[in-house]
Amino acid sequence: MAKEKIFGVFGLGTFGLEVCRAISEKGGKVIAIDNQVDLIEKVKNQVTQAILIDSTDEQSLKNAPIEDIDVAVVGIGQNVESSILTTAVLKNLGVPYIIARAISDIHGQVLRQVGATEVINIEIEQGKRVADKLVSPDIIDKIYIGQNQILAEVVSSRKFVGKSILELNLRKKADVNVISVKHTSTKIDDLGNPVIEETVEFPSPSTIIQKDDILVVVGREKDIERLKEL
Repeated sequence: MAKEKIFGVFGLGTFGLEVCRAISEKGGKVIAIDNQVDLIEKVKNQVTQAILIDSTDEQSLKNAPIEDIDVAVVGIGQNVESSILTTAVLKNLGVPYIIARAISDIHGQVLRQVGATEVINIEIEQGKRVADKLVSPDIIDKIYIGQNQILAEVVSSRKFVGKSILELNLRKKADVNVISVKHTSTKIDDLGNPVIEETVEFPSPSTIIQKDDILVVVGREKDIERLKEL
């Protein structure tokens, strides 16, 4: 039986607390670390263990169960020095995988240099999401899956409505594959209130696209962007 991963979250600001909550809700084991008593108190009943120490102090971390941590998340944001020092100390103590939050490109570069395995920049990612939403409002969400391929939720074009998957032939016209189709409909319950119902269909060639359908598609980002032009 595989060993259950233990996650260490360093820095319990808004980002760190949310990471703790999300992992804990999924049944994951979390060791939360911060140097502020009020934040430790806030999270102690949600996580496996909450520890009040300064994560930039290597000796203090040596006395904590760092050797148990498989993945560390350094969520320290505005205090760039603490973020970098914590990442460096964790690397030095042998934590195998370190995800560190950066607030700028140069901050991210330094985090990688001192040992971060992966760097995330929330501000940049959110900026990209907002820009994508403004430029392509028909694309609800997308996930990068490698080699310039993305998985995206796309609102069906008016030109698609009433046509079958076979007629649309998106694979040939745009090199995009339709993975599933989400149909939405509004019904009235026994009390006279409108209720929105959703059904997800794994499409066949004869599946007909309806108004307000959401298509889950896979393809290159530029090809998915071109769907609105078809």
